[in-house]
Amino acid sequence: MADPKGFMTTPRQDWPRRPVEERVRDWDEVYVPGALLPIITKQADRCMDCGIPFCHEACPLGNLIPEWNDLVSREDWRQAADRLHATNNFPEFTGKLCPAPCEAGCVLAINQPAVTIKNVEAAVAERAWELGFTPPRPPDRLSGRTVAVIGSGPTGLAAAQQLTRAGHTVAVYEKDDRLGGLMRYGIPEFKMEKRHLERRIEQMRAEGTKFRTSTAVGRDVGAAELRTRYDAVVIATGATAWRELDVPGRELAGVQQAMEYLPWANRVCEGELAVSPMSAAGKHVVIVGGGDTGADCLGTAVRERAASVTQLDIYAQPGGERDEDVEPWPTYPKIYRLSAAHEEARDLETAPAANADARLFAASTLRFSGDEDGHVRSLHLVEVDAARRPVQGSERTLPADLVLLALGFSGPDRGDGLVEQLGLEMEPRGTVARDAGFGTNVPGVFAAGDAARGQSLIVWAIAEGRAVAAAVDRYLTGSSRLPAPIGPYDRPMTV
Repeated sequence: MADPKGFMTTPRQDWPRRPVEERVRDWDEVYVPGALLPIITKQADRCMDCGIPFCHEACPLGNLIPEWNDLVSREDWRQAADRLHATNNFPEFTGKLCPAPCEAGCVLAINQPAVTIKNVEAAVAERAWELGFTPPRPPDRLSGRTVAVIGSGPTGLAAAQQLTRAGHTVAVYEKDDRLGGLMRYGIPEFKMEKRHLERRIEQMRAEGTKFRTSTAVGRDVGAAELRTRYDAVVIATGATAWRELDVPGRELAGVQQAMEYLPWANRVCEGELAVSPMSAAGKHVVIVGGGDTGADCLGTAVRERAASVTQLDIYAQPGGERDEDVEPWPTYPKIYRLSAAHEEARDLETAPAANADARLFAASTLRFSGDEDGHVRSLHLVEVDAARRPVQGSERTLPADLVLLALGFSGPDRGDGLVEQLGLEMEPRGTVARDAGFGTNVPGVFAAGDAARGQSLIVWAIAEGRAVAAAVDRYLTGSSRLPAPIGPYDRPMTV
């Protein structure tokens, strides 16, 4: 503990964001470049080095948070990077994208603002790259065993890196033309620039991992054939089967799924296109769904110069403080949070018909109306109570030239035939069934990440990748020294 009084003398200070008027004119990350390092050592000093650090329990990776907080406070970047990478393959991803359940579990958060754990993690990850502390780590010798990993999202990449470093020959199959899964085409550039993804992939290539892009297993290569070619197969395809909204007018043109919309903006940022064919420019946009994907759509539509953007959330607006009776510390509370996208919408007043940050809470979609050409022009909604029952006399109509459905995902997409060709057993909720060792009903085939767990956080995805790698290593060799931070049935802390 570098400063025993740090949590009493130093207030919380977050990584400052760039001015709204500046950042909405580009696709760069929203934070002020270089503004984190000058403040981060004092922020790390706020860590109390608790005897029982609940941040460990709140993080499925079991990150050694007090240890690297202390090292950062002393500016020992090498040791901090070593301790960070001991539990997390990709801390620059989680440092950008994770909602930080560790901060909700911070003991300081009982009655004060939590330690800025996520910012410390991001600072260590970036310094590690700058100072050359992340060299490739190829294995000393090969095992002679082969593994196919299907999917290159955070679960697939984590599993592949762990198995490659254990000495197995690993090939990652990705159906898209570029690697990264939803990190590539679902996460907007302003949340995480893809250079962070590219340098990890290059590190993995240098370690020996092979990548096969534009290859959909089940369509471009048979799933059963792939199983015969490899000693083990890991299914890490994610949960990409989006949830639908069954209301009148859903068939109208301009009513799109969020994941039909977001990838185009990312392809523009990749330089493939000058303008997205689904651009929100000049359109009245309504986003149905109050989660992170909806916020990603909001920030994207703002940058595309939409005429207006409104986001509908079926839940009532939460309070600004934790409700100790419902969600006591150290669980992750549902409180009012202002993301960068909502801050932009608030300052730019993108939704005059909504609350200040473009969100309409306790709002449920009734139907869509269109013009004579079959294109959506308005969305009809109603206010709902806590039981989601319509409130009489509360119907409203919003102009809508583009409606984006951001209602979450139910499980892996069945369109490629992977599930049927392997004969995988499925859970009633649409995910791949697996046993306590991550194994499916097909010998040698394992399932991990959102494909089996269901839609979850990036930190859980990486933890699943590390854990399934240990299970596969044990299957191939009889034992494993790889860490397994979670089991397939573990869940976040709840009441």
